[in-house]
Amino acid sequence: MLNLNRLKTLAMTAAFAATAVTGTAAIAEPLKTGPRAPEFTGISTWLNSDPLTIQKLRGKVVLVDFWTYTCINCINTLPYVKSWNQKYKDQGLTVIGVHTPEYPFERDTDNVKTAIKRFGITYPVAQDNQYATWSAYNNQYWPAFYLIDKKGQVVYTHFGEGDYAKTEAAIQALLAQKD
Repeated sequence: MLNLNRLKTLAMTAAFAATAVTGTAAIAEPLKTGPRAPEFTGISTWLNSDPLTIQKLRGKVVLVDFWTYTCINCINTLPYVKSWNQKYKDQGLTVIGVHTPEYPFERDTDNVKTAIKRFGITYPVAQDNQYATWSAYNNQYWPAFYLIDKKGQVVYTHFGEGDYAKTEAAIQALLAQKD
């Protein structure tokens, strides 16, 4: 019978082996087919892009990131989101930031533009001042990630900070899927 210390050692060895093989500590779980992704709705302004639709993005993997520029948790996720955009945009990933304001001053488009420039965000940002897209996704959190497969289904969600390796592994798994 294995004792607890031996079991911990075996678990750590397996984790290190997975890291060595995959380059990441996360192992992608099978992604479940979820509900059809809602369309972007009620968007007052698109920044860094012409208006986009989920329908037009069919065939691409889409990461929808609900955020607001004064939320510290959102700010802490931005280096990861920007990195995924940079790393995977040429492989079929489209990142879309849905800026949904928490405070009245965050509704001002010039303030959002200033924040986008300050944070170095180059991917499309939809300004959701009326919470229409937020409500369509039944979202309740900043930040929130919704990962949409090539068929337009929501297959992964994450709320708050953390689980970056797991999120990236899910992106990689979706990009590797055949059409």
